[in-house]
Amino acid sequence: MSKKYDAIIIGGGHNGLICAAYLAKAGRDVLVLEKRHVLGGAAVSEEMHPGFTFSVASYVVSLFRPHIIRELELAKHGYEVIPMDCSFLPLPNGDSLARWADSNRSRREISRFSKKDAEVYPEFGRVMSHMGKLAKAVIDHPAPDITSINPKELANLLRLGRTFKGLGPDLLHLNTKLVTMSALDFLDQWFESETLKAPMSVSGIIGTFQGVRSPGTAYVLLHHYMGQLDGQFRSWGFSKGGTGGISMACARSAMRFGAEIRTEAGVKEVLIKNGKATGVVLDNGDEILSKTVISNLDPNRTYLRLVGEDRLDAEVVKEIKRFKMRGSSGKVNLALDSVPEFSCRPGDGDHIRGDIAIAPSIDYLEKAFDQAKYGEFSTRPYINAVIPTLTDPSLAPPGKHILSCFVQYAPYHIKEGAENWPKYRDAFGDTVIDTMAEYIPGLREKILYKQVLTPWDLEQKMGLTEGNIFHGELSLEQLLFQRPLADFSKYKTSVPKLWMCGSGTHPGGGIMGASGELCAKTMLNARAV
Repeated sequence: MSKKYDAIIIGGGHNGLICAAYLAKAGRDVLVLEKRHVLGGAAVSEEMHPGFTFSVASYVVSLFRPHIIRELELAKHGYEVIPMDCSFLPLPNGDSLARWADSNRSRREISRFSKKDAEVYPEFGRVMSHMGKLAKAVIDHPAPDITSINPKELANLLRLGRTFKGLGPDLLHLNTKLVTMSALDFLDQWFESETLKAPMSVSGIIGTFQGVRSPGTAYVLLHHYMGQLDGQFRSWGFSKGGTGGISMACARSAMRFGAEIRTEAGVKEVLIKNGKATGVVLDNGDEILSKTVISNLDPNRTYLRLVGEDRLDAEVVKEIKRFKMRGSSGKVNLALDSVPEFSCRPGDGDHIRGDIAIAPSIDYLEKAFDQAKYGEFSTRPYINAVIPTLTDPSLAPPGKHILSCFVQYAPYHIKEGAENWPKYRDAFGDTVIDTMAEYIPGLREKILYKQVLTPWDLEQKMGLTEGNIFHGELSLEQLLFQRPLADFSKYKTSVPKLWMCGSGTHPGGGIMGASGELCAKTMLNARAV
C-alpha cells in the first residue's frame, strides 16, 4: 500500500488503543491493526448468546489510571464504571462474610469471626491505601534504570528516592516486607481469622502461577490496592456494557484524534530493512509501511513470532524464552434464566452486587495450587465470580442474568500437554459449575448457555501466550526495569524502530492503560515518532 504512517500499532487491546490515542492527539498519523473482528483484546464484550453480552475475559476494573480518563476525555466517549460495594464470601457450613465499602458494616461482619480483626481491618485498609498512593510514583512513570548514569535517569531515581524517603521508617519497613513476603505471611502479621485472611490473600495470586504462601505474592496483593475509582483507593467496579466498554471508549477517543483502526487485519510479521522496523506484513500478504512499529502483543509473540528468532541476537532470544508466561487461570461465563441465590444468604441482596470469592480456607487454596504444580486443573478451585447484570441490566434480557467466573488454577501446561486442553474443557467447566452449585442450589437448572475458556483457549482466541492474562507473570524478577528485559524495559525492543506498549512492559497487569500511555509519551519525548 502506498501510504506510509508515522506509527503502526499491532493489536487493538486497550493499551494499543490508548497508545494510538496519545500519538494521534500529538498529531501523528497512526494505524491500529486488530486481528479479530472486535476490539479490546482481553478487555472485550461479546454477545455470545442471544441477548447476553459477556465480559469474555477481563471482567472488573480498578487499576485504570484516572489521568488517562481525563487526558483522553474518555467519559465523553462512553467510559462509565459502576462501583462495586461488596466482597462476599460464602462458606460451606452455611455461614458467610461480607466486606463492604461502609467500614462500620464491615466491622460488624468481621467481628462475628474475630473482634480483634474487626478493629484492625480499617487500619489495614488505610495503610495499604497509603502504600498504594505511594506506588503511583512507580506505576505512573517509566521504570527507573538503576544502571544508567544518564542525567534523566538519575533524576528519575532521585524522584523515586524522595518518595520512599517520605515513607518514614515504619512504612519503609512495611514496603520491604511487601516485596519479599508471601501474601499469607503478610496478612498473618495483621489478622488472626482464617475466614478473613483466605479471601484477602487471593489478591496476591491473581494471574500468577504461585500460591498464597509463595514469596513475593504480597506485592501482587498491593498491586490490587493501587486502583481507584472517583478518587477512592481500593475501589473496584463494573464497566457499563462490559469491559469492552472501556476499550471502545479508548477506540473512539483515538479515532476522534485522527487514528485509523482496522479489524480483521492480522499481522504476520514485522518488516525489517537494514536492521530497522519499517512496517508490517498482513496475514493476506499486504505490506504497510511506517516510520515506527509498536506491538501491543506480549513479549513472546512480539520477539519470537513478529520478528523471529533468526533475526534476533541469540542472547535476546534466550532471555525472552526465560520470561515466564505460565498461564494459570481460566474463565467460565454462564447465561442464567434467573438470579442465582446463595443458600447461606438467600435472595437478591446487595451482597451479590460485588465480587464473590470461593475461598473457604487457606488449605483449600493451597490444595488447589498443589494440583496445578503437577499439571492438573484444580478440582476444588479458587473462583472469583460476579453477577454484572444486577448492576447493569442491559447485559441480558429482562429477568435473566450472567454469572462470570474467573478460575484458578488451570495451568496451561497440563501433564497431557497443552494441545490436549480441548479434551478437558468440558470437565473443567463442569468442575467450576459443580463448585458454584455447592453454594447456589439449582444452579445447573438455571443455565441457558455456558462459555468455557481454558488457558489454551485464551491463547488461541485472544493471542495470550500460554493464556497469561498479564502478558507475563508479575513476579519480582519480572517487574520494573526487568520487564520484559533488563536492557529493553523502556518500551524499546532490540530491533530499532520497533516498540512495545502491552502489559508485558512496565508496569504491566490488568485494565490499567499505563503501558500504552507511557509508551506513547516515551516515544514522543524521545522524538522517536
